[in-house]
Amino acid sequence: MAEKKQTFETSLTDLEKIVRRLEDGDLSLEESLKLFEDGVRLSRECQERLNQAERRIEVLLKDENGNPTLEIVKAEDLGERREPKVKKRIVFDDDEDNDESPF
Repeated sequence: MAEKKQTFETSLTDLEKIVRRLEDGDLSLEESLKLFEDGVRLSRECQERLNQAERRIEVLLKDENGNPTLEIVKAEDLGERREPKVKKRIVFDDDEDNDESPF
């Protein structure tokens, strides 16, 4: 039975999981090689899908003479705007008891 192709997003998520597992370094050599092979396969599939999407976009953006055209894309045309995630930073002040601080 043929395996159903995953979506781009699913493949990318799987690839990210593989990378995390390989970075942890808690795997045997055989497990690492198997995951690496799976990662390379997923990476190639994702790259091919991106290439196909790029080719489709190029076809859609050609003018009536078949020449590529450039169009300005406005932010509102890109869909829902998401606010960037803010990461908290912890600052340790080593000179807390230092009275010579200019601050």
